[in-house]
Amino acid sequence: MAKVVTMGEIMLRLSTPNNEKFIQADEFDVNYGGGEANVAVSLANYGHDVQFVSAIPNNPIGECAIATLRKYNVGTKFISRSGDRLGIYFLETGSAMRASNVVYDRANSSIATATADEFDFDAIFADADWFHFTGITPAVSDLAAEVTEAACKAAKAHGVKVSVDLNFRKKLWSSEKAQRIMTNLMQYVDVCIGNEEDAEKVLGFKPGKTDVTSGELELAGYVDIFNQMADRFGFEYIISSLRESHSASDNDWSACIMDGKTREFYHSRKYHIAPIVDRVGGGDSFAAGLVCGLLDGKDMKAALEFAVAASALKHTIPGDINLVTRADVETLAGGDGSGRVQR
Repeated sequence: MAKVVTMGEIMLRLSTPNNEKFIQADEFDVNYGGGEANVAVSLANYGHDVQFVSAIPNNPIGECAIATLRKYNVGTKFISRSGDRLGIYFLETGSAMRASNVVYDRANSSIATATADEFDFDAIFADADWFHFTGITPAVSDLAAEVTEAACKAAKAHGVKVSVDLNFRKKLWSSEKAQRIMTNLMQYVDVCIGNEEDAEKVLGFKPGKTDVTSGELELAGYVDIFNQMADRFGFEYIISSLRESHSASDNDWSACIMDGKTREFYHSRKYHIAPIVDRVGGGDSFAAGLVCGLLDGKDMKAALEFAVAASALKHTIPGDINLVTRADVETLAGGDGSGRVQR
C-alpha cells in the first residue's frame, strides 16, 4: 500500500445530543476530528500507511486526540508536542429545515502557533507517495500558512503527489485573504478538490455559462469552472462534490471530475441520503476516497465512484470520522444500497 502524509489540525468536537440547540444542551457528545485527520483515518482504514502531521499540546486532552488517531492505525510520530491548547469546535446538528451550526474556539491553538522548524519535512516525506492538505490549515493563522507552504515545497522536492481540498471557511478568514494565500499554494498542487463556492471564494473562479448555485445541478457551470482552473494552474485532476440540499436531513449527493490534460469530464452516480445522521466530515471522506482510488490505480471514473460511495456512507455515521471498510464502499459503489442486515 502507498505511504500517505496529511497535515492539519485535529480538534475536540463537542456536539449537542439528539439534535438539541445549544441553549437546550446540558451535556455534549465528545469526538475528535478535523479535515486532514479525518482523511488520514479513512485512508488508514483502507489499508494505506498514513502519517498525520500536526502540533498538539503536551497535556491529557492532546493525548486523547493522539490516542484517537492511533486507535485507527494512523501514524503520529511526526506530531509536534507544542503550544498551549487543542482547538475546539461546538456543533449544533440541524434537522429538516433547520441548518446545523458550528462555533469555533481554536484561536492560538497548537497548530496555529507552530513554526516550520518544528517539523523534519525531509524525514516526513521520505518514501512518501502522496501529501494531502486543505484550505482550513492556512486559514488558522499566518504561521500555519507558512508551515503549509514549507510542507508543500518539501513534498514536491521529494517527488510526492499533492492534493488539496480547498474548503473555504468564512468564519476563519476572508475570501480576499484566502485568494492571496491559496493561489500561491496552487503551484504545488496536482489534484484539486473543491465545490463551486470554494472555487470562487478561494481561487476567484466564477462560472461563465450558468448559475451553479441554483436549486438543481447545472453541470455546464462546473465544466466552465474546471476549464478555467486547468488553464491557469495545470492541475492533473479537478474534482467537485455536488450536494443538492433539500433540507438538513435530506440531500442528494454526487460528484464530477475533469482530466486537466484531456479535458474529459465525468459526473458520478447520484445518491439520495435521507435521513442524514451526520454530514460533518462528508467532504473529508470524499477526498480520502478519491485519493485512495487514484492510489489504487483506478481510472478517474472508478476513483470518483469510490469516493462518492464512501462519502455517502459517511453521512450515516455519527462523528467526524468515516469508519467504513473498503468492502463496504465497493459494495455500495457496485450498486448494493439496500441496507439489508448482513448475516
